[in-house]
Amino acid sequence: MPTKHTNARGFRTRCKRVAAAAAVAFLLCTQAPAQWLNYPTPGTPRTPDGKPDLTAPTPRTADGKPDISGIWNGPGQGSYDRNLARDLKPSDIQPWAEELYQKRVLQLGLNAPRANCLPDPFVYYHVVDLARIVQTPGLIVMLYQGTTNSMHRTIFTDGRPFPQDPNPTWMGYSIGHWEGDTLVVETTGFNDRSWLDIEGHPHTEALRITERFRRRDFGHMDLEITIDDPKAFTRPFSLKLPKTLVPDTDLLEGVCENDRSVTQMLGGTGTRLAPEVLVKYTGTYEFAPGREAVITTEGDLLFLQEPPNPLKLPLTPNSESVFVSRTDGDWIEFIRDAQGKIIEFVHHDADTNRMAVRK
Repeated sequence: MPTKHTNARGFRTRCKRVAAAAAVAFLLCTQAPAQWLNYPTPGTPRTPDGKPDLTAPTPRTADGKPDISGIWNGPGQGSYDRNLARDLKPSDIQPWAEELYQKRVLQLGLNAPRANCLPDPFVYYHVVDLARIVQTPGLIVMLYQGTTNSMHRTIFTDGRPFPQDPNPTWMGYSIGHWEGDTLVVETTGFNDRSWLDIEGHPHTEALRITERFRRRDFGHMDLEITIDDPKAFTRPFSLKLPKTLVPDTDLLEGVCENDRSVTQMLGGTGTRLAPEVLVKYTGTYEFAPGREAVITTEGDLLFLQEPPNPLKLPLTPNSESVFVSRTDGDWIEFIRDAQGKIIEFVHHDADTNRMAVRK
């Protein structure tokens, strides 16, 4: 799945590793000349040394509403882009949805939308990379740079209702209104082909997403996203994302070229271990004093968490001793003593091998 994409914040090449196959495939990247990447953004307040003053007051439109226009960056990879449901309890997810999620993890993302050059999850575009917001009196346009594909949304603020019997789409249909200084955007009309996150939580066409944007000052905006899909989850749930203005730059095009990799996406090894076997791996391991890792189990999966990061990485068994991380393609190798008890693991990535001893 080659992807041509250059970063909008500087002249450098971006390469993303995708663990979407048993043999991890790599995205091919090309380098292109910078396009207006260092052009000063007109109207940007600046400090005495000429840098953008991100703590300056919130700009406002002629009618007094906050103007959220600009290029914004999300918190980055490793948060809700991978696992949107990371804060939920098992009872918060419908059984069929949890079963499908675990199946997708075990298959290492076989037939994921991204593997077929289709759009990334809706929330992903808020978390990772850049987005340009253009605010006008009757509508707001959001242009997402994207990792595999650039996407766009139109948010109507002219009072129109949702379309009747809409054709389901990847980004849905969005209508916005103001509640004081907060822009509230409701989106419906999704298809059920997309995933809610990279790891594979599903949703249905009943999905409804509500976003609440509040620009605190010139360079900082709070975004709260509420996911409501009663067919996939037992309750609505929300997540909060900080967004930061990135002045003096521009977006670049991201295009996924799906021409050579699909035939290599094998979908994992098919190895499955029973829950009573997986529980033998669980516990706390220590890389070094004060640097711990926690192995837990849910259903047919192991999860690796390295506090204080709350993100739990799902691990797919390649054998009884080696597991692969669905999230980043790293390998976890469990070591046993002479009696067969697991005493440590080695975390293998592209650059290092880290050993963690079981406590």
